[in-house]
Amino acid sequence: MPLSTTEEERHWKTHPRLCGIDEAGRGPLAGPVVAAAVVFPRHFRPPGEFNALGDSKAMTARNRARLDVLIRKHAEAYAVAVIDNITIDRVNIFQATMLAMNQAAESISPLPSLLLIDGNRFRPALPIPYQTIVKGDAKVFSIAAASVLAKTTRDRIMREAAELYPEYGFERHFGYPTRAHVEAIRRHGRSPLHRQSFRLRQLGEK
Repeated sequence: MPLSTTEEERHWKTHPRLCGIDEAGRGPLAGPVVAAAVVFPRHFRPPGEFNALGDSKAMTARNRARLDVLIRKHAEAYAVAVIDNITIDRVNIFQATMLAMNQAAESISPLPSLLLIDGNRFRPALPIPYQTIVKGDAKVFSIAAASVLAKTTRDRIMREAAELYPEYGFERHFGYPTRAHVEAIRRHGRSPLHRQSFRLRQLGEK
């Protein structure tokens, strides 16, 4: 069943600028964590082209690419924040994810009046009301849209990384800990894009 803006309509009564926020890349062994923030016009009615919108991880790459274009076309505002693997190693993945989410929200102008955030934890850097929603990317239209922008942006970054480091196969697993990726690390060691703070039991690391 296609996602609707039902959740947004409930909040638009008191918050004219709702902002959906989601991230991509918490679990990979390499590359950045990326967060996106999306604001749709108040009382936005999604055209039928948005029927495929939902949890970006469950979509095909082709649908994500098509929806990425639609979201950018119809959104009132959007922003994407990228936090690199060096920062992830320095502050830890949770803090880096919060930093990405806050940077994306701060880049929306004018600032949103309410943040709708995928997940169950958030540490705001701005005095803006927020609501966390578990599995929000499969339930809330604007969060699902943010999920798509975060995922397509990160996938593009990792495809570019594959050209620099073809021995790791980033264009296939995008840095996630697949068997092939772990074997590549075993053979070649870690690249400059790998997260040094992430340990692998498969490699005997502690």
